[in-house]
Amino acid sequence: MVHASKTVSDVIQAHFEGLTRAERQLAESLLENYPVSGLGSITTVADNAGVSTPTVARMVQKLGYKGYPEFQAHLHQELEATISNPIAKHDRWAANAPNQHILNRFADAVMANLRSSLGELKTATFDDAARMLGDRKRSLYFVGGRITGALAEYFFTHMQVIRPKTTLMTSNASAWPQHVLNMQPGDVVIIFDIRRYEADLTTLAKVARQNGVEIIVFTDQWTSPVAQHARHCFKLHIEAPSAWDSSVVTLFVVEALIEAVQSASWDETRERMNTLEDLFEQSRLFRKPR
Repeated sequence: MVHASKTVSDVIQAHFEGLTRAERQLAESLLENYPVSGLGSITTVADNAGVSTPTVARMVQKLGYKGYPEFQAHLHQELEATISNPIAKHDRWAANAPNQHILNRFADAVMANLRSSLGELKTATFDDAARMLGDRKRSLYFVGGRITGALAEYFFTHMQVIRPKTTLMTSNASAWPQHVLNMQPGDVVIIFDIRRYEADLTTLAKVARQNGVEIIVFTDQWTSPVAQHARHCFKLHIEAPSAWDSSVVTLFVVEALIEAVQSASWDETRERMNTLEDLFEQSRLFRKPR
């Protein structure tokens, strides 16, 4: 039986090591253009992967689905969820809203998102991402989309204090080539991309990766195409009883990474913070109590 909170991609990856050679070939074909690659007939999917139709039937049952129709139904549900606009999401939540205050409904949704996300997040992934972000030999570039750009800016603002060589890229794709020009192999681009995924961000990730740059992506449970090019992918649950997706869990992981990086290099970070406070004092940025 397939766990309801897991995507088909999650299920395939979880079972990958136990698949036969032909089934692995099929799995790789499905993940290459996910989820569209699995929306054709069973014969079409088999032909595209270069395997037999019985191989498809066996693999979907091995994954825990009753058959190909159920497997494909899950893919359709995921596709519908990823392309939903704010109006459609609002209508879906309004129709199923529990009879309680919005504060309680939001709290329940956020807590469920946090539990699911932490249950799926590997500490090794978190630790390696923190190590990369703290490596001062690497330059860091932060970028997000129309909504997630605010998360990228928040992350950048803190990392800028902790360490040098940090850059905030605008959401305007026309400005990206100049940044890519300055990127060196081993540098890191931190990308925020949630449904409805922005094609320009995938293009940026692909070009940067081709130039030896590492990618860290923060996305949702359905997974941005950017993940195909990423070294680390934080798949976080974002649904809320609203026309808008929730950024609470994403911000939680971002803040935990900020703390991990600054704690690992506290002596250098403290020195930078002291210098910054002196600059604030000179510029009289903050109002002092009388």
